[in-house]
Amino acid sequence: MKIGIIPNITIKNIAETVALFINKLKANNLEFVICNSISEFPGAFSSELKETCICNIETVCRQSDIVISFGGDGTLLSAAYYAQFFNKPVLGVNFGKLGFLAEIDINEMDLFIEEIKNNKYSIEERIILEGEISFLKDDKFYAINDLVIEKGGWTKMIELKVHVDGQYVTQFSADGLIAATPTGSTGYSLSVGGPVVSPKCDVITLSPISPHSLTMRPIVLPAESEITVQAGSLYKEIQISSDGQRVYFAPPPVEIKIRKSQNLLKLVHISSASYFDILRNKLMWGLDVRNKTKSI
Repeated sequence: MKIGIIPNITIKNIAETVALFINKLKANNLEFVICNSISEFPGAFSSELKETCICNIETVCRQSDIVISFGGDGTLLSAAYYAQFFNKPVLGVNFGKLGFLAEIDINEMDLFIEEIKNNKYSIEERIILEGEISFLKDDKFYAINDLVIEKGGWTKMIELKVHVDGQYVTQFSADGLIAATPTGSTGYSLSVGGPVVSPKCDVITLSPISPHSLTMRPIVLPAESEITVQAGSLYKEIQISSDGQRVYFAPPPVEIKIRKSQNLLKLVHISSASYFDILRNKLMWGLDVRNKTKSI
């Protein structure tokens, strides 16, 4: 078993935490490789370790059996973006605020090492989105959470026309449109009124961002659908972002095609907590703020 380590180097004391984790892996006779971003801390690791175990993020994902991210959900999404191309599962250790995807806390380090070593974990597969932009003929982009088409630096709304499998759906003015996976349904999509979708569902959710119409509502589509969005603006560019991490700027009018990717997100679970346990604990479902007790 070889463990890939991808840390968020902007987090305080991350080098010391990774060094502690490495020592625990060594004590359990587990191999590892580390993303070369950790080289930002030149005195934290031995020269031997730097020469043998530190490499770029693609190599980490290719060589690992399990990729472990140290950070928040954003770090896990970044790690998963690369891991998908090598069909590798990802486990998130939470240093962030919410940690909806990165569900393991740092104080559980010994527990998850033991469970990984003894193969006491499960792998959950989830869909990933694939997009094409009309002016990028040979380039595809991918999203674990969501693909967002928005006005960018323009202060006014943009015009959006949507087709699904070649059939006209609607046209409207808005700040943008979110195409979300079930994984991303608890992210940006939720904040604009989109539904929470179980990760076991094979669907894509379209959620308008501040539409100039009271009748525009989110729509849930079969994941096998091909969604075509035509975006127009009086401004010089439309902004298209993937998981809020990879951003493209396209001159309008632009056409974006969205579909389910053949790649899969593979999430490692070692705890017994269900998806609904996480919903209640992380999003505080059922919490009655009047008396600070959970409703039945």
